[in-house]
Amino acid sequence: MGEVGTRSVLPEPWGRFVMADVEERSDEAGVDGQGRDAYSGLSARRVTIEPWGVQVGPLSHLAAERDRLGELTFEHFDVRQQEATLGAEVEGLDLCRPLQDAAVAELCTALHAFKVLFFRDQPLTPAQHVEFAQRFGDLEVHPFIPANPDQPELVRFEKEATVGGYENGWHSDVSWRACPSLGAVLHAVAIPPVGGDTLFADMCAAYDGLEPELRDRIDDLVAVHDFSKVFGHTVKEQDRAAMREQYPPVEHPVVRTHPATGRKLIYVNRFFVDHIVGVDRDESDALVDRLAREAETVEYQCRFRWEEHSVAFWVNRSVQHYASSDYWPQRRVMERASIAGERPV
Repeated sequence: MGEVGTRSVLPEPWGRFVMADVEERSDEAGVDGQGRDAYSGLSARRVTIEPWGVQVGPLSHLAAERDRLGELTFEHFDVRQQEATLGAEVEGLDLCRPLQDAAVAELCTALHAFKVLFFRDQPLTPAQHVEFAQRFGDLEVHPFIPANPDQPELVRFEKEATVGGYENGWHSDVSWRACPSLGAVLHAVAIPPVGGDTLFADMCAAYDGLEPELRDRIDDLVAVHDFSKVFGHTVKEQDRAAMREQYPPVEHPVVRTHPATGRKLIYVNRFFVDHIVGVDRDESDALVDRLAREAETVEYQCRFRWEEHSVAFWVNRSVQHYASSDYWPQRRVMERASIAGERPV
């Protein structure tokens, strides 16, 4: 067993990786075998498990935002906060009916605050889905994913035994556009009995949690985003030149600023980023991987378990998402409306 004085901290072989950090503080901590928590001397500081660089301990920078969100109230609906800095379930609205302007304005406020909103029991028709999403801006038509046959604004993800789910990687939608989408409204048309959850990650909190030296390194960097990394194989050879002309690789800041809240956030993902400009390939790949891994931090995440006719509405600017692909060969049908956004700065 790992020991600090006479106290067991972690079972070997794992304990040795945090021993130095604990031993530095053992005097002030009073680790004396008298029944105190073995980590009481760390003063809620993060420690690193070497040689893997894994950090454990409280993410204290989440506390103020968590408490702020917990105090928010709204006139036209109720919210139940889901996780520390993102996610709220909205109650008291019927999205199948036209909403009052005041309710839409409050939803915008809630969306900027919680970054992703969830609604239950909303049996939207495709036309109602489009009508609701249009209250928040113009809608995009996706050039690579099949659409609802009656509503071209709705991307249709229809998965079953012969069509697997490949959205199980952390990403922001259409970051390869010059003006990526502002947000998305996803409706569960048919869901499997088990599985198919969607996870969301707060990239504002992820940026805030970076080491100051890393923030300084990336603040002024620019990354190239390219649709062909994911969708290139779907384009017929005779159409490739035209699609490349219409959707050329674009440059976006590695750290963008949310136009409504002013918060900085990490804006790279492994799906669509090809490289970072002005950085050699090895460092570029390492930086993209390092920053993309921040979405994997559980404390930055919110997980939504779908029910039929549930709806998720998220800010594509400030969150990344991951669709769990654990339901194959069961059927899962989702439809998404994407709201046009602005060029990231």
